Amino acid sequence: MLEGKKIVLGITGSIAAYKSCLLIRELIKKGAEVQVVITPAGREFITPITLSALTHKPVISEFFSQKDGTWNSHVDLGLWADAMVIAPCTAASLGKMTNGVADNMLITTYLSMKAPVFIAPAMDLDMYKHPSTQKNLDTLRGYGNHIIEPANGFLASGLEGKGRMEEPENIVKSLELYFSEGLTSTNKYTVRKDLQGKTILITAGPTYERLDPVRFIGNYSSGKMGFALAEDCLQRGAKVILIAGPVSLTCSAAIERIDVESCNEMYEATVREYPKCDAAILCAAVADFRPQQIANHKIKREGDNLTLTLIPTQDIAATIGKMKSEKQRLVVFALETNEEEHNARKKLERKKADFIVLNSTRNPGTTFQSDDNQITIISKDRKKVYDKKPKAEVARDIINELVSLL
Repeated sequence: MLEGKKIVLGITGSIAAYKSCLLIRELIKKGAEVQVVITPAGREFITPITLSALTHKPVISEFFSQKDGTWNSHVDLGLWADAMVIAPCTAASLGKMTNGVADNMLITTYLSMKAPVFIAPAMDLDMYKHPSTQKNLDTLRGYGNHIIEPANGFLASGLEGKGRMEEPENIVKSLELYFSEGLTSTNKYTVRKDLQGKTILITAGPTYERLDPVRFIGNYSSGKMGFALAEDCLQRGAKVILIAGPVSLTCSAAIERIDVESCNEMYEATVREYPKCDAAILCAAVADFRPQQIANHKIKREGDNLTLTLIPTQDIAATIGKMKSEKQRLVVFALETNEEEHNARKKLERKKADFIVLNSTRNPGTTFQSDDNQITIISKDRKKVYDKKPKAEVARDIINELVSLL
């Protein structure tokens, strides 16, 4: 379940820091990529050289590298990670995290984190039982963090040992449980509500442009990517308006779904709904052309050839790009067959989007009808290339990028 996952491991100044080595080994054994961020106090208990040897990555401790002055970006770490684990987490760090005291690299990374955060407290029993510590733990739970500890962790190892850091293998099992299929939508975990109070508009699926009462021009889009985006936004606390072309998929009842068939119907619905939204994600595979005339009866086969005259459809993305205010965001998709990045950048500029999600038909097992996708996110000044993964996880990557702009 952790194959290919990117984990930021935060280590604070606890005697339990030696367990972090075992945790790193377990994570890497499961296929995860680990980046360590350690506090100055944490370095007193375990050396960065040891940690770096295990992760094969430089350990991050300060805002600037002491060797060459390179700036370590906590924002980039927050976008890179699929999860952050802080183990061990001292009472002092709990207090800083609760109150936003960003006086070291670990806390600033935590405050910038877009992925779920798992916290394994480590302290003596009296410190653990103190009302201030319990208040901080309750507050952090309310913020959507996952507290893993022996007494009440998801995989508790008994009633004894309050305040003791949970064993590394149980922390890894908790991560696997979180990322396992179907479990992230249950109430066993509190999802970070980073879209609370936001309204997100999403278009999904194909459009059908009628030729006659029984035939149409369409494409192979299943709508899976757009529906995955809608569900992820809903879990993060957003109000979601989903404008769906003709697909067989179902969605959560809390999503406001508007079913359409043609490009014109999708255009009208999108233009109508966008002014009340904070962002739009135009994921639908909209037809670029439609028949100039629609026959009111089934077209009969007469002769050897049939000539159709096609005219352009409404350009939904270009219209929304012109409507967009300074406070609104726009994400568009580009499915390309050749010169992918070149074509995507041209579309990004034409549509006035904040970023574009590029995928290619040359990547086998992705795009139409597939459960997986492989994307590149391109904005005006940067590009991020992602591995092939399930569309639910791709949706998370896309929404992480959007959240960073809202």
